[in-house]
Amino acid sequence: MNDGRIESLPGGTLCLLGVLDLRTGPVLREQGRGLICAEKGATLVLDCSKVEKSSSVGLSLLLAFMRDARAAQRPVRITGMPADMLEIARVSGLLDILPLDAASTGSDT
Repeated sequence: MNDGRIESLPGGTLCLLGVLDLRTGPVLREQGRGLICAEKGATLVLDCSKVEKSSSVGLSLLLAFMRDARAAQRPVRITGMPADMLEIARVSGLLDILPLDAASTGSDT
């Protein structure tokens, strides 16, 4: 498994990769905040399709990035959420507030 990281892609997409846990979360939080604030206006797409494993830290990052985007007046869309993150979101009652693409949720939403 790879350490977690975040990459900025063209078109306002941030791609989360690797393992999102207590060890990687704080650095990713600061990197993501900087990347979100650097680009204004465009929809922020949070692509989780390359996340290998996530604890609740992954969802905490998404919620924090959503707050950063709202402060920057950027709409948010989350794509490619892996099954472990979806399950944590479901158990935590977060599916209704996360702006997930329909493909990310299957038929549950």
